[in-house]
Amino acid sequence: MKRRSFILAAPAVLTGAEVFAARPKIRTYDGPMVTQITIHKGARRMYLLNGTDVMKTYKVKLGINPVGHKQYRGDNRTPEGLYLIDRKNDESRYHLSLGLSYPNRADWDYARSIGKHPGGDIFIHGGPSTRKEKKRGRDWTAGCIAVKDREMEEIYPMIDIGTLIHLTA
Repeated sequence: MKRRSFILAAPAVLTGAEVFAARPKIRTYDGPMVTQITIHKGARRMYLLNGTDVMKTYKVKLGINPVGHKQYRGDNRTPEGLYLIDRKNDESRYHLSLGLSYPNRADWDYARSIGKHPGGDIFIHGGPSTRKEKKRGRDWTAGCIAVKDREMEEIYPMIDIGTLIHLTA
């Protein structure tokens, strides 16, 4: 069992609303690490697994046009298939984020075959930082997977770079 400790410094003296605002966004986690993430797009659910055991389940929001596999930049679809978590960003515009290894070779090949770019920058992330973006509907991302900020704070330290992610219809 690995112990993960990621805590941001907070001011020494806090009052009133500052206590909530200064809450560290990266939490300490000392449980079992996630070995695989499974996302069922149709059910709008993300499952965090350790081996074959489901550790946690989350509701997710997807790309504006969620049906089908992402094919090119701007189609607003969330990818389907097997990818890896290939980066972590604690300074994300969307609270915290975990990057997917999209596009893979097959994604590049298909996009080129139709004269397009496959796109990229697909993440699991928290909510948007601006009020205007927060008023969006059910599926609002450009192809990413979104969860609530507090959920992302819980998820972030449980996942290492290299973790397998499987996205299905």
